Amino acid sequence: MAGRMNRIGVLAVCLALAMALGACSSKPQTKAPVEDRSATATQPAGAADAKPLPGAENAGKPGYYTVKRGDTVMRIGLETGQAWRDIVRWNNLENPNLIEVGQVLRVVPPVAATAAASPATGAVSRPVASSSVAPAGATPPVGQAAPAASAAAAAPAASASTAPATATAGEDEIVFIWPGTGAVIAGFDEAKNKGLDLGGKAGDPVVAAADGRVVYAGAGLRGYGNLVILKHNNTYLTAYAHNQTLLVKEDQTVRKGQKIAEMGNSDADRVKLHFEIRRQGKPVDPAKYLPPR
Repeated sequence: MAGRMNRIGVLAVCLALAMALGACSSKPQTKAPVEDRSATATQPAGAADAKPLPGAENAGKPGYYTVKRGDTVMRIGLETGQAWRDIVRWNNLENPNLIEVGQVLRVVPPVAATAAASPATGAVSRPVASSSVAPAGATPPVGQAAPAASAAAAAPAASASTAPATATAGEDEIVFIWPGTGAVIAGFDEAKNKGLDLGGKAGDPVVAAADGRVVYAGAGLRGYGNLVILKHNNTYLTAYAHNQTLLVKEDQTVRKGQKIAEMGNSDADRVKLHFEIRRQGKPVDPAKYLPPR
């Protein structure tokens, strides 16, 4: 019996020593990982801060744009009155979908490109003789359908006024026509509506308000649905949104009154044409530039 008690006492002493050693060995283990993490975390942060964003040296200079959260190259093009492909080329962007907040982009042509760009603006009045665009839902080729649609759609606008409104900017003078025959269902409001909304039914023709070049045709700009943007010269752009079908492609030249799309309700709550005129990228009231009805 006495031997059994001695063994129990020895076991109790060993257990107490083991618990004490375990408590001592746990102390350094709680500190080491915290120290390691803080040491490694400070190095990458310092390296990231030291890396300048592309074009940062041009921030605030005329002709440059600092990328904001939510921007895309296409939206920057619309806001600055430039073709998005030109912005990509001027900034040597390998992937236009990869731009960073704070990055600074050139949004005016380089001096060397100005002379080369001038002839293009004078060439926009050439008609599109033939085109092979085949958008979904459109069976006839654009080159065949456009002339008939152009004459039909342009006639109401031409007869609406004998003295159409004129957008004047020195040599960049333009006479616009209405892009559709529907009634105005929402007027211009710089804060809420950057253009005019015209009513109509799905499939109604949407026509070019002036001679120009297609600088965008697609659905990549949120809030606009299927969108066409025309550049008329170095001053003016027009935008035609919410179409159900696009009948032109980028870099195509079009004539005033030519059918460029069919009205729809893409990215909209009803069938309508949202039409914008932008002067050097800034939205202006189209009603001041269009002929009275």
